[in-house]
Amino acid sequence: MSLTVTSAEYRVVEPEMRMPFHFGNVAMTECPHVLLRLTVEFEDGTEQGTSMGGLLPMWFYKDPEMALTEGFADMAEVFLTAGAFAEAIDPAPTAFAFWTELWARQKRWASETDYPPLLWGYGVSMVEQALIDAVCRYEGTTVGEAVRENRFGIDLGSIYDELAGAEPGEFLPDEPNRAVAIRHTVGQSDPLTDDDIASADRLEDGLPESLSAYVREDGLTRFKIKLCADVETDADRLASIGELLESQDVDEYAFTVDANEGYESAAAFKRQWTTLSDDPDCRSFLENLLYVEQPLARDDAFTDETRAVFGDWEEKPPIIIDESDGLLDSAGTALEYGYDGTSHKNCKGVFKGIANACLIEHRNRTEPDETYVLSAEDLTTIGPIELLQDLAVVATIGADHVERNGHHYFRGLSEFPAEIQETVLDDHGDLYRRHPDGFATLAVEDGRIDVGSVVDAPFGVVPEFGTDRFRPLTDWVDDLEAR
Repeated sequence: MSLTVTSAEYRVVEPEMRMPFHFGNVAMTECPHVLLRLTVEFEDGTEQGTSMGGLLPMWFYKDPEMALTEGFADMAEVFLTAGAFAEAIDPAPTAFAFWTELWARQKRWASETDYPPLLWGYGVSMVEQALIDAVCRYEGTTVGEAVRENRFGIDLGSIYDELAGAEPGEFLPDEPNRAVAIRHTVGQSDPLTDDDIASADRLEDGLPESLSAYVREDGLTRFKIKLCADVETDADRLASIGELLESQDVDEYAFTVDANEGYESAAAFKRQWTTLSDDPDCRSFLENLLYVEQPLARDDAFTDETRAVFGDWEEKPPIIIDESDGLLDSAGTALEYGYDGTSHKNCKGVFKGIANACLIEHRNRTEPDETYVLSAEDLTTIGPIELLQDLAVVATIGADHVERNGHHYFRGLSEFPAEIQETVLDDHGDLYRRHPDGFATLAVEDGRIDVGSVVDAPFGVVPEFGTDRFRPLTDWVDDLEAR
């Protein structure tokens, strides 16, 4: 195979949010989404591929003083720069080789800026996802088949030495999952019951608003709970959620906690976690814990003190990184410092996530006394493209539950044109259902979503959506200064 990107066109869609969401102490009240359309030339034909991503600068910076328009502009520059680099790369023999060159060029450019790796890497991953879509459509295959047969040319040893010479299919499931459990995120200020919502704040838009309503209507059994790093507040919150699940007869539930980079050191986290574990109101609830996510600030996660504390902590819960996972081999670094794994998100890279999945499986096989974790996280992904491509990778790496709350913050696909919603309902009628009010919304039943149509599509998405109806990203950026 030889492939060349001949054009990268970015467009913007601005779906209205149902409610704000929070990254630590920062609230987001709007979330534009960018659509990228790549045109890719192969030896004997041309194909197009599409990707989609949300503009969420506050996750990349978590700076409450940053103006939202500044964050939007930074993200747009990162995307547009990656697209320009993609158009300038000489023909590559494989998608992985193309991605490797794009990553290197974007990294060199970003080294002269203040952009963090997660941010400039997002620009690369948008191109990567659209490229994967184009390759799968051109070859008439699915992403699961392409990964297991290594049609992308993934060189695992170029990321992790211990995987040199190995193929992804040696570590991944023989077949992708065709159903995945939803892990519903419970924010620090999210209402637990309908009574917690002031009458003036109730949306009454036909979708659940509180945790209890989601449990009741969607049959949820997997949860992600945000901590605030105040031990008394967190203890009360965990106990309240445990009582709610018990009152609604939720059996065999499990949950993760997101520590939101809230602890000043590994020692401080250990002290607070020990207190929580010893609290009689939390003890039985914590028996259902799967892992703790990112307790330390992203830039302070890998220190000698962290390695010492985690290494000597006999009752340590499983701990993974998320925001510290900015470089290609960050997961391997995390394991060296006493962490138990990392998260997969398409925005951090598909090929990177596959390499991490292979690393984690390799370690679990070679160190049977340990349990390493690759989670699936991504709070705000929405359809008709971004969500489905993310789920396609989640299914391929074998994750059986995934953080998923885009359907909580957005009213299904109601903000998209009717013909797009109808196409999604026709082609992905297992994943989406028609709401009584007429719009397409995620179909969650018994806490799970069916992803068979996603797995059977080229890269998650059956239809080839046109993007010309949406606004060019460059025009949208020009208007930011006037806001």
